[in-house]
Amino acid sequence: MTSIFKALADPTRRQVLQMLRAGPLSAGALADAFDVSKPTMSAHFAVLLAADLIEAEKSGRTITYRLKMSVLEEALMGFAQAFGLQVTPEPPTTTTTTATRQTEEKS
Repeated sequence: MTSIFKALADPTRRQVLQMLRAGPLSAGALADAFDVSKPTMSAHFAVLLAADLIEAEKSGRTITYRLKMSVLEEALMGFAQAFGLQVTPEPPTTTTTTATRQTEEKS
């Protein structure tokens, strides 16, 4: 859990995680959002990877990062419980698409 909180301690890494909530992004797209060098961003990615908060997929010369939300949720719940807060996980919400609703209505 220490590696997770080390990763979350930095505002740049927290912003990277927020950006990845919207979906996977390439290392280049993430780096372009910050006014830091590419080696500095690589170091941030390494910390997030070591904490298991993100995963990387390499395709050719492009690395795409994805948020591992379940790891982040578990860490935050564990932290809250360590301070005696009663936290219960909410069941995942499902989104019913229009096509699914139309199919159900025809049945």
